[in-house]
Amino acid sequence: MAQDDPKTLVSTDWLASHMRDPDLRILDASMYMPGSDRNAKAEYAEGHIPGARFFDIDEISDSRSDLPHMAPPIEKFMSRMRAMGVGDGHQVVVYDGAGLFSAARVWWLFKLMGQNNIAVLDGGLPKWQAEGRPVEDLPPVIRDRHMTVRRQNHMVKDVTQVSAASKLGDYEIIDARSPGRFRGEEPEPRAGLRPGHIPGSKNVCFKDLLNADQTMKNPVEIRQIFEAAGVDFNKPAITTCGSGVTAAVLSLGLERIGKTDHSLYDGSWSEWGMFPTVPVATGDA
Repeated sequence: MAQDDPKTLVSTDWLASHMRDPDLRILDASMYMPGSDRNAKAEYAEGHIPGARFFDIDEISDSRSDLPHMAPPIEKFMSRMRAMGVGDGHQVVVYDGAGLFSAARVWWLFKLMGQNNIAVLDGGLPKWQAEGRPVEDLPPVIRDRHMTVRRQNHMVKDVTQVSAASKLGDYEIIDARSPGRFRGEEPEPRAGLRPGHIPGSKNVCFKDLLNADQTMKNPVEIRQIFEAAGVDFNKPAITTCGSGVTAAVLSLGLERIGKTDHSLYDGSWSEWGMFPTVPVATGDA
C-alpha cells in the first residue's frame, strides 16, 4: 500500500475516512483514448464516487489550439473551477474510471495553476468499486468558491523548448508511450503523425509504473524503473507521451520519488509527430 500523501497520491481507505471533511472536493477526470467505446460522461452519470464533480479534460482546455486538450488559459480554468465549486482551501482528490490514467493529467494541471492540495486516488474508481464502496448517480451540490491561480510556467514546455532540450541534452526527455510506439513500430492512434520519438528521449511506458490493480508501484520500484531506462536524475526531466495525458503519470511518479524538477511537454507527440521540421528517431536509440 502506497503511503498516503494529499499532495500526490491517496488510497481508497484514506478517501473513505475523509469523505465527510467539509473542505474535500472529489473530481472524476475519466477520459478515454480515440477509438475507445467507453463514454466518460455517460459513465459518470450512471455512477460516481459520492459528491464527485465531472472534470471534462477536453472541454477545460485551450480551445484556440488545434492540439488535443492543451492546458487552458488561467481565466478559463478559474471560471470552470468556480462553477464546479472548487477553490482555495479545498483538498482535492481526483480519480478516473481506468484506475490511474487521466486523473494524473488533472493533478498536473492543478499544480501548473499553482494549486498543490490535490492527490490522485490510487487505483481509481475500479479499486473503489471492487472494495464495495458506495457510488451514486446524483449531481453534486455546488457552492461557488474563488480560486487564486498563479501559473507555474516552469512546469510546462513547448515544442521550441523541447527541441532545444533534445539538441543540447541538458534535460532528460521521458516518453510514456508503449515501447512499440516509441520505436516507431506501432501506428499512432491519431491520424497524420509520423512514427517514432523525440531524439535523445528515454522510454518509460506509464503502465510500467502501475501494479496489476492499477495502483502505483512503491517509490523504490518507481526509481528502479526510471534508472533501468537510463534516466539521469541529475538532470531536470521533461515528460511526454501522445497528447500530454499519460506523461502526467510519469510526472506523478517522479514527484512520488522526490524528484520535483520535472515539466510536461503539453503538445507531446500530437504536436511533434505532426511537425515536418523537427527530427524523429526510431528504434531504441
